[in-house]
Amino acid sequence: MQELRVFAQEIRVETLKIIHSLGRGHVGGSMGMADAMAVLYGGYMKVDPQNPRWEDRDWCILSKGHAGPVAYATLGLKGFYPMEAAYTLNQPGTDFPSHTDRTKTKGVDLTTGSLGQGISEAVGAALGNKLDGRDSHVFVVVGDGEADEGQVWEAAQFAAHYKLDHLICLVDNNEYQLDGPTDVVMSHGKGLGAKFDAFGWNVIDVKDGNDVEEIYDAVGEAYKTEGKPTCIVLNTIKGKGATFAEPTRAHSSEPKEEQWVEAIAFAEKQLAEIKAK
Repeated sequence: MQELRVFAQEIRVETLKIIHSLGRGHVGGSMGMADAMAVLYGGYMKVDPQNPRWEDRDWCILSKGHAGPVAYATLGLKGFYPMEAAYTLNQPGTDFPSHTDRTKTKGVDLTTGSLGQGISEAVGAALGNKLDGRDSHVFVVVGDGEADEGQVWEAAQFAAHYKLDHLICLVDNNEYQLDGPTDVVMSHGKGLGAKFDAFGWNVIDVKDGNDVEEIYDAVGEAYKTEGKPTCIVLNTIKGKGATFAEPTRAHSSEPKEEQWVEAIAFAEKQLAEIKAK
């Protein structure tokens, strides 16, 4: 697990640097997913940085495509491209737009950004792999605010009906969305886990969605599940590790330069401390 903890903190450092290159962006939803991305790309997924379109690879789709910086950090650290290339986030001519785009960025499996659509794309990828006889897994990250979209539940119904057991949905349940707390903007009743369960999914609740060991165990359990897709509800902290974003749970941020310097220094210090353990 130590390797994954180091990887997760490296992702946090690079996510901050990537967004800092623009000066503003979706820090909150990106930083909270660093641990999950570390587990997927460092502990489970079959990928080849030299062959990003390898047909037998595992897939990862950010349905909450605005969290692109955490994907760019992860893929850069995995060697899909030089890490510094991502420091052109959303600038003219960049290959790293604010929302993930498969036609621009190596390692991005599907273009996302219009909330709700990414999980439908993931369902299509999972069905296609199943029809082709591949055992690849398809992971899709859905935001708790994004789950207000009806298309999420159309996809959930389809996936359960067609028994897509190699589809794993990770819900970033950080309790905040663009307009405020999710319970205030659009509550989810008995909870997102209960909703996915009602649609026929296997549901795993991860109490600490920023704990790599808990996430790793949940994915392992999902791999053993047959006959139905799995939803892993990650109870995360929005902005986790960003000194200017974690206290406020801000959806997006445009901090002052001194705040960026402080946040990056703090994240790098934490990385050094984790490596020393």
